[in-house]
Amino acid sequence: MSRKLILVIGATGAQGLAVISSLLAPSTDGAPSPYTVRALTRDTESRRARELRDQGVEIVKGDTSDLTSVASALEGAYGAWVNTDGFTIGEQREIYAGMRIFELAKQTKTLQHYVWSSIDYVFKKGGYDNKYRCEHCDAKGRVAEWMKAQPSGIKGGSDMTWSVVTTGPYMEMLITGMFVPTTRRADGTFVFAAPVGDGHAPMIALADVGYFARYTFDHRAETSGKELEVASEMVGWDHLVATFTKVTGQKAVYKRQTVDEWFDNFENTRRPVAAEGKEGSTSFKENFSGWWSTYRDDILDRDMAWIRETNPNRYTLEKWMVENRYDGSRGSVPILKSVEDGRGLRPTERATQL
Repeated sequence: MSRKLILVIGATGAQGLAVISSLLAPSTDGAPSPYTVRALTRDTESRRARELRDQGVEIVKGDTSDLTSVASALEGAYGAWVNTDGFTIGEQREIYAGMRIFELAKQTKTLQHYVWSSIDYVFKKGGYDNKYRCEHCDAKGRVAEWMKAQPSGIKGGSDMTWSVVTTGPYMEMLITGMFVPTTRRADGTFVFAAPVGDGHAPMIALADVGYFARYTFDHRAETSGKELEVASEMVGWDHLVATFTKVTGQKAVYKRQTVDEWFDNFENTRRPVAAEGKEGSTSFKENFSGWWSTYRDDILDRDMAWIRETNPNRYTLEKWMVENRYDGSRGSVPILKSVEDGRGLRPTERATQL
């Protein structure tokens, strides 16, 4: 059987690793995967790149700031999963890169199916209200909007089709990320502080991101020209705390905070949100204030009936906690690449007093 080569951009990030794992997994009938993977990465000798190479993944050097390297990586590929790194290059460069990579894919004769990994365009969904501006979401969302104006069709199997898979915050952020308990009190109570009020976040387990990535390539015709807005569960923080206590037997509380109060729990939140951003560019706090406000005000939703039908074995928060033996502690090995690269949040002394 001839196997189809999928280029994964963003391969060594948390999402990319999950996508590659799903693409390489055997089919549901036990047959070998019909896919092989080529991974584009800046550092071909990083720990994550070496681990992928050991799994049989082809590793090629390049990044989205070097479009010549992207064009070269696309050659010979059947499909592409494209997850650009806005936390490195910033909003404006991510929008440009997203559009140009799509155009390069259209010029690649072998490319049959192109998948853009997106996040909700929250500024638009929030009625263009500045309190919902979130650069790392809006950049990807704008590219997805632009793609909807581009043709996607199958003519004898030769025309490139495209799909958009719109995800949300990962459940794994409970281990290394912004959902980790802020502190643990002397009596053993875990404190989950968040400025979400009674709102909900469309959380998704990384394994479910991988599932929908594989789904788009397995169902090219059905997903052609469509945006798949996916999640594992719509999670509110009262439910999060109750589920944590049910699974672990540990005491926990949800500490309701304002957005400003939440940021006071951490150091250096006024740094640029993009690693390559200049001084004076959008700060981490400015960017994630819009992010938290979106969840607090329930701006986003998902068709959970369709998601359950399409992915009947999806994770719920409880299932994820059980399978990952989640105990509220911060992971010793970072899952998010930004955390591994030293760009994670550092709690202040104030946070320990909650």
